[in-house]
Amino acid sequence: MTVVTTATGLLAMLQEPHPTLKLHALKNLNVLVDKFWPEVSTKVSAIESLYEDDTFHEPELAALVASKVFYYLGELNDSLTYALGAGSLFDVSEDTEYVQTLVAKCVDEYILLSVKAAESNEKEKTVLDPRLVAIVERMLEKCIQDGKIQQAVGIALECRRLDTLEVAISRSENSSAMLSYCLRLSQTFVNNRAFRHEVLRLLVKSYQGLQQPDYLNVCQCLMFLDEPAEVAAILDKLLKGDKNDALLAYQVAFDLFENEYQKFLLNVRNLLPEPSSISKTAPSMVLNGGLSQDNRNGNGISAMTSSGPSAMDSDLTEPLLGNHAAEEAGDIAASSFAPVVERTPYAERLTKLKGILSGETPISLTLQFLYSHNRSDLLILKNIKQSVEMRNSVCHSATIYSNALMHAGTTVDTFLRENLDWLKRATNWAKFSATAGLGVIHRGHHQQGRSLMAPYLPQNGGTGGGSPYSEGGALYALGLIHANHGEGIKQFLLESLRNTSNEVIQHGACLGLGLAALGTADEEIYEDVKNVLYTDSAVAGEAAGIAMGLLMVGTASEKAAEMLAYAHDTQHEKIIRGLALGISLVLYGREEEADTLIEQMTGDQDPVLRYGGMYALAMAYRGTANNSAIRRLLHFAVSDVSDDVRRTAVLALGFVLCSEPEQAPRMVSLLSESYNAHVRYGAAMAVGISCAGSGSSEAISLLEPLTSDAVDFVRQGALIAMAMVLLQTTESREPRVASFRRQLEKIINDKHEETMSKMGAILAQGILDAGGRNVAIMLQSRTGHDRMTAVVGMVVFSQFWYWYPLIYFISLSFAPTAFIGLNEELRMPKFDFVSETKPSLFGYPPSVVPPAATSAVKLPTAVLSTSNRAKVRGAKREAEAKGGKVTVQDAGAGAEGAVGGDKESTSAVKDECSMDVEDGLEKKAVVAEPSSEVLNNPARVVPEQEKFIKFREDSRYTPLKLKRAPSGFVMLRDMTPSEPVELVSTDAPVSAGGAGAVAANTNAVAMVVEDNEVPPPEPFEYVP
Repeated sequence: MTVVTTATGLLAMLQEPHPTLKLHALKNLNVLVDKFWPEVSTKVSAIESLYEDDTFHEPELAALVASKVFYYLGELNDSLTYALGAGSLFDVSEDTEYVQTLVAKCVDEYILLSVKAAESNEKEKTVLDPRLVAIVERMLEKCIQDGKIQQAVGIALECRRLDTLEVAISRSENSSAMLSYCLRLSQTFVNNRAFRHEVLRLLVKSYQGLQQPDYLNVCQCLMFLDEPAEVAAILDKLLKGDKNDALLAYQVAFDLFENEYQKFLLNVRNLLPEPSSISKTAPSMVLNGGLSQDNRNGNGISAMTSSGPSAMDSDLTEPLLGNHAAEEAGDIAASSFAPVVERTPYAERLTKLKGILSGETPISLTLQFLYSHNRSDLLILKNIKQSVEMRNSVCHSATIYSNALMHAGTTVDTFLRENLDWLKRATNWAKFSATAGLGVIHRGHHQQGRSLMAPYLPQNGGTGGGSPYSEGGALYALGLIHANHGEGIKQFLLESLRNTSNEVIQHGACLGLGLAALGTADEEIYEDVKNVLYTDSAVAGEAAGIAMGLLMVGTASEKAAEMLAYAHDTQHEKIIRGLALGISLVLYGREEEADTLIEQMTGDQDPVLRYGGMYALAMAYRGTANNSAIRRLLHFAVSDVSDDVRRTAVLALGFVLCSEPEQAPRMVSLLSESYNAHVRYGAAMAVGISCAGSGSSEAISLLEPLTSDAVDFVRQGALIAMAMVLLQTTESREPRVASFRRQLEKIINDKHEETMSKMGAILAQGILDAGGRNVAIMLQSRTGHDRMTAVVGMVVFSQFWYWYPLIYFISLSFAPTAFIGLNEELRMPKFDFVSETKPSLFGYPPSVVPPAATSAVKLPTAVLSTSNRAKVRGAKREAEAKGGKVTVQDAGAGAEGAVGGDKESTSAVKDECSMDVEDGLEKKAVVAEPSSEVLNNPARVVPEQEKFIKFREDSRYTPLKLKRAPSGFVMLRDMTPSEPVELVSTDAPVSAGGAGAVAANTNAVAMVVEDNEVPPPEPFEYVP
């Protein structure tokens, strides 16, 4: 076989006049070009001329050879141009580096042109090269034929080819799994909002076309598309089905509730029919004041164990049962015989479903879980209180904030009740914050929220004679209690706002209204808040600006332009700052729709408005990891002249990257070493926001040096961010948790530590043990949708740099880490499952050990030699008195025996003690930690633990959807419905004593008195 060593002869044939010789040369050059391309490149012009020669019969072959030559020369654009000219000769299935590189280049070019075509106007419509389209289509078809469906789906999404996407899904072996994959990609990688909506509509169509439609994902897609009518129709259809369909409807409602989109949920609820219109009246005999048998079995009161004698009162049980206990308890008959409204099964289901959508049922169940599983360590707060100087108002307030966060949603205010005298030292705005802290502790106590705060709410259309700071704080507290579910309290807050001219009370009322009516776009409330803004009061105006943003969050309406115009008119920096933050909230989630207003804000001469522009970028592109948004934020982080703008630009990266937390530490690693302290602070907070609760090793390694930074406020931010990252992380998973807790304790106890870093350490303690150690910071729900309330709460919390009372907004981002299994009656049956990992890996952290009291230990008595001699003499005298003789040796032996007896007894005690110690050590060494743990419903299940959860195959109850994350509210299917149901008996938070206030004096903060006294023991007879 002849070995070819040069291409000179073939290149010479290109100059021959006969086309057959030229064709022969091209065919051989096509085979040899990868070896002899340096020689061929000298004659590439001749090859190009053959491609352009109309008389040459094989121009495609010339184009292919030219394409390969330009590829080896590194000219990829020219190479792609000639590859397109090669037509079908360019084989996309060929497994060579040349083909793979050009196909990738081809796809990138197609994506760029298709995106440009989609975004261009009709007049400037970009026309795609049909040759380019043909190559991409051949490549997509090859992926589908080879079974590489995921690649085809990814390319179809990037190329915006919905037709190819639909074909790929339909030809997939597992359509359900592929649809879930598409849904995940659409949420994370599709940057264009309009195209994402088109994808979601296609997914809804495909989901509904399955043999068994996946209504959980269908309703999630419809929620993204903001189509409540279709969701209501699906839920109504399921409720009319069998028991399993009803369970599925409840599960869908619980999953929608986790996304915390109040306006959408209320629209769905209102579109469903009213249960009263379905009920029918039937004759029934009811004793005067009694309950019908049906109601007695269904109201759930007997299943609850209360913590006080008043627990059975209807006003106390109603908020806890979550199924309209007062309504279902039956009306007290006016006579011995009264007609009773008989509820149809559909009406009962509808009532339960509406209870879920309104939030009544899930909130009451969450409240019950957080109360019964509370593991807060009061000794930590006691130590902080003892370490803080009484004159330091910042640390005093920080301790109150920390207590509120530590007991968020638990309704446990023991620390405050036990330290009323210490609490009274709060004055002015500190008193405002102390009162508002009760709203965090009692968040979710909707039915009794107003009565809890009654002693400090404005009375009779104005102030109640108390401190306006307490009254304003109480209105703020009501907003925190009813955050995102304020239907029952909005009117009261609105009247309180209208009936006062005090700017402090207006401040609290505006914040409360914004929280209660979050995202509802209520025009009436908006107008009243705007009137407060136009009074041009700095204190009230700042809260009004934030409240307007909270009301209109995500609407991107013309209200944002109106707010921006007033920000240019006013002279108060506080008002401008509040409006800047409010505008960013209005642009929440609007992505490219918000770019025009963002450009106005980021290009403004006022640094406060540019600061708001950074937040606007964060909110518009939250969780999208959008490259354009990241690039703009990084530009301002390194170039703006204002430290405020630079700090906020870096901090905003945390919101944009919250869906991809692993990217954030790498993105800000260089910024965390900046010479500018504000940039370092922003880097710390960005990592804390994006990696909250992840326990990320990269995040911890980045934050550790910043906790010892030379600047106090950088240390403050790093400590808070570290607490956010390590939330619900145990020492078994991350050994640095223990050292961080010791560091916090050291900073708090150090009298020479700066106030800012000490405040950061105190807040970090509260965040580490937030919600009784049963909550995590979650900016996204388990279904991948961003939790609007959580993101908004975290944004406003980051504003505490300027206004400490806004610290409480972080409680909006708390989500209980619980598995709550429910049956068809929305009650918790006894049910257990297995966590296949060591209990210490995800267990509660150990409680702080109180300092041990010094106990007197009995030591062996020292025996002197003189005592021995005295005993010998005494023994000798006794023997002589009896008439006997005693030798010195005997006497010595007797004395020694006496002493030896003491020694023996002492050594025996020693041996016994040592045996105990040794036995204890031996037991610790021998009894190894179990490799799994049985958990009972309801149980604490942290996010990282979910992959270790397994359900028993022989269990009576099984989750409705096994593929769903094993946490949150889980509907359980009863496999043996004929057997009697055994329900879980748990403690429920109950208020006693009327309004529940501790009336120590007029300045004391209202507290809930819990009736938690241990009952006396039963009579017994002692038998010795």
